[in-house]
Amino acid sequence: MIDSHDSQPSLFPREPIHAVTGPLNRFLHVEAASGIVLLLCAMTALILANSPAADSYLGFWKTYVGFSWGEYELKHSLKHWINDALMAVFFFVIGLEVKREIVLGELRTLRRATLPVAAALGGMLIPAGIYLAMQLRQPGQQGWGIPMATDIAFVVGALAVLGRRIPSSLRVILLSIAIVDDIGAILVIAFGYTETVHTNWLVAGVIGIGLVVVMQRLGVRSIGMYTLIGAGIWVAFHESGIHATIAGVALGLLTPARPYLAKGVGGNFMERASDMLHGGEWDEMTHRAERIRQYQWATRETISPLEYLIFVLHPWVAFFIMPVFALANAGIPFEVADVISPVGMAVIVGLLLGKPLGILLASWLALQTKMAEFPAGMGWRHLVGGGFLAGVGFTMALFISGLAFTDAGLLRSAKVGVVFGSFAAAVVGMVILGTGKSEPETAARAE
Repeated sequence: MIDSHDSQPSLFPREPIHAVTGPLNRFLHVEAASGIVLLLCAMTALILANSPAADSYLGFWKTYVGFSWGEYELKHSLKHWINDALMAVFFFVIGLEVKREIVLGELRTLRRATLPVAAALGGMLIPAGIYLAMQLRQPGQQGWGIPMATDIAFVVGALAVLGRRIPSSLRVILLSIAIVDDIGAILVIAFGYTETVHTNWLVAGVIGIGLVVVMQRLGVRSIGMYTLIGAGIWVAFHESGIHATIAGVALGLLTPARPYLAKGVGGNFMERASDMLHGGEWDEMTHRAERIRQYQWATRETISPLEYLIFVLHPWVAFFIMPVFALANAGIPFEVADVISPVGMAVIVGLLLGKPLGILLASWLALQTKMAEFPAGMGWRHLVGGGFLAGVGFTMALFISGLAFTDAGLLRSAKVGVVFGSFAAAVVGMVILGTGKSEPETAARAE
């Protein structure tokens, strides 16, 4: 397929299929589009779950799929496979993005990381505290982790819709907050919603992670080998009682963030290949397939495995895994009573009020103590609006809801709270941010 970013497409043959694959490839790498697809899938699930086809729709996700090998059996419902297996890939990409920000991005220096880290911590602790205050010693107390999450896909989509009305620094802050939120969600899942741990399986998973580290030290570069070992680690964590998605996070954090080849080495290698091809030696050369394999390896290793995997996996996560998760989990048959139920209201208040309050309070403290500084072009209105957008917890909040509750009524109320709270937070945030001047006008006025 022709690379949509190639500056010389005329060098490659054009085929009729490229008229479709070119625009599709560009669409799949636009982050804002994933938020739209996710929203459509969530709305579809809600409509179907509250329609005459509800029984068939909800029953489909309960279909059992799996395999057995001797006495060992791994069979679960489609919904379980989505939440534990597909979402492990989602968390793997989160692990990659977290490492990228820590090693190369906004979280790599203390000065740049202070404001988003402080804001994210406030945006997790205050919503959890509000939820616990409303549900303390009540049946829904276990859901305290639900309003702590931020859905990065919806936030990116909302920022894209707002366009130049908001400063670029706000985008950086919100994405950094979402990354720190993801780290918090990982810790919440690992320590807050793990009940029984089977030590033997856990030891097997840790050994698998150790094997990955040894393979890296030995210089093993095969993605296929790491995928095979990663699948084994996933099985071990799944059987250990610790949620299997933690395996994805661990593998993401272990992925190298630096390229294998030093700067310039890949270019020199390809320059020699170009001289050979243009020199006429190519037609008489033997083992040409082996040479092509070497050229492919050299070009691949000029970027880090982390960067390559994010690029390759992002479209699958954004346009397949997250939409399928929404279809399987956002299908909630609900009534008005679920919205005003104690658990539903606790989730809504946590997302709609707790998130912006926590972000603003923590940011104010960080700024007052001179531990952080306001990014250029931003004002308190931007931070208020961004705080409300951070209250869109959809994907991760639904995921944690499924871990927190086994009771069908409590789970339904929590999910309804997530949907309504996220929607309200998105509307308020976009109204606040959308009423200001565009970025060029703001800059001109400041100057």
